[in-house]
Amino acid sequence: QVQLVESGGGLVQAGGSLRLSCAASGRTFSSYAMGWFRQAPGKEPEFVAAISWNGTNTYYRDSVDGRFTISRDNAKNTMYLQMNSLKSEDTAVYYCARRRLYGSNRSSRLEYDYWGQGTQVTVSS
Repeated sequence: QVQLVESGGGLVQAGGSLRLSCAASGRTFSSYAMGWFRQAPGKEPEFVAAISWNGTNTYYRDSVDGRFTISRDNAKNTMYLQMNSLKSEDTAVYYCARRRLYGSNRSSRLEYDYWGQGTQVTVSS
C-alpha cells in the first residue's frame, strides 16, 4: 500500500512563496511519475504540474509555468512544489498523486492511482 502525505501549506501574502512536500511510503517511489493537483472552493480539481520518474521531464499548467517548480528526491521518497510569486487565484487545497505506469494524458486525474490527503494553500491579496 502506498501512502502520500503532503505538508508545507499555509497562509501567505500575494507575491510570497511556499514549498510543498509530498512524502511517499514504500520502495517503488522512484519508479513512478508523480503529479500535483489542486482544488479551489466551488471548482473542479485541476492539474498543476507533473514530473517524470527520474525528474528529467517536468510539465506545468500554463497559469503556473514560470512561477512554480516541481522536483523530486528519490533518495528521500519525496516530491516538492516550489511556489513563487503566489497569487490569490492559487488559493486551493493541493494534492500530490502517483501516476499510473501507463497512460497518455498526464493532466488527467484518471491517470493517477494514489493520492495524498491534501494541504491548504491560502494566498491573501
